[in-house]
Amino acid sequence: MKKLILSFFCLTGALFVTAAVNAELCYLCGSGSSCQQCKAGGNDDTQDARRACEKRGCKVSGYTSCSGAANISMCKAPVKSDWSKVAQLK
Repeated sequence: MKKLILSFFCLTGALFVTAAVNAELCYLCGSGSSCQQCKAGGNDDTQDARRACEKRGCKVSGYTSCSGAANISMCKAPVKSDWSKVAQLK
């Protein structure tokens, strides 16, 4: 019985460690933002990642691991419309 309980705790612990290692960093977006979370694009909190999320409409208020919930809105990349390149193609 002790071996069964010990095996259960070891397996459960391994699952939590694996989930923590694979967690992607997301920024929490504050009031007035166009979304609730913004993916940082990695596991590190950097100024470049914060600026990229701010350009997407996120007012960064902190960070967390990314949520997989369907009711959490993620920031999308801003739409770039550069008509000068389209004019050059003609």
